[in-house]
Amino acid sequence: MNTQPLFKTFVRELRMNYGVVSYTDCNKVSSSLDASKIFRDIWAHDMSHREAFYILCLNRANKVIGYALISLGGLSGTVADPKVIFSTALLANASSLICGHNHPSANTEPSQADISLTKKLVQAGASLDIQVLDHLILSPDDTYFSFADENLMS
Repeated sequence: MNTQPLFKTFVRELRMNYGVVSYTDCNKVSSSLDASKIFRDIWAHDMSHREAFYILCLNRANKVIGYALISLGGLSGTVADPKVIFSTALLANASSLICGHNHPSANTEPSQADISLTKKLVQAGASLDIQVLDHLILSPDDTYFSFADENLMS
């Protein structure tokens, strides 16, 4: 049985250094399930312990060109600053992005703060021509909530 992570070898961590990127070996995101698998593969922290907020940066073909940890919080929250999110996306030359954070409680229902942040990010992205494709809430038990799947991205 192969225990190698499915996406680990193909997703790059953004470090704000510039170099040549080969887009042929990047992962294409076609669904919220694809995004959830990538997030779970790159997650550097125990999802049942602390909240964290990551972004996936994508090119025009929806291929992942990198990811970044935006914030690491406590047991019941983390601060995701839109300025940090979009400065990271701009530096990565991202055409679009997907946000993801975890709920250690395993309750994937979005809070009012999650809904407000998502709306704010979609509006900011529209101004910068960086589409926010989805926002996932992941749980330690392998379930997730997708704002896009639930038509909450407006």
